[in-house]
Amino acid sequence: MAELKELLYIGTDETINFGNHLLESKAKLDDFEFRGNLWKVKTFKTMTRLEKNGMLVYESVPGTTVSDFRESEAGLSFTVIGNEDAQITVGLEESTEYEVAIGDDTVGRMATNMSGKLTLSVELTDGEPATLRIMR
Repeated sequence: MAELKELLYIGTDETINFGNHLLESKAKLDDFEFRGNLWKVKTFKTMTRLEKNGMLVYESVPGTTVSDFRESEAGLSFTVIGNEDAQITVGLEESTEYEVAIGDDTVGRMATNMSGKLTLSVELTDGEPATLRIMR
């Protein structure tokens, strides 16, 4: 996965691509309209955050670059790249269990908290993408 040229763009397959883990200074894009929602991304080397209509969708520490991000009623899937291991928090339905897989490995079932957040750690090797699936 190459470095993104834009902070947020929609792929031809209707997936969301966002973030840039290589930026030395903070960058953000507000009010990006897609499917009737307003999206916002903030990103640089220490943090990447995506919001939809003011609500958290994705956040990583340190920063990451995300491609092929899909959300559905069943959950999320996306590919992430970063310079080092990342803690990723996603916003989902509150108090719900999800099956989490990283690449071909099933991590197991994890539950969101009362605010709908699920946090996991992902081992990232510089330049190697990791594909995550978080499904009901």
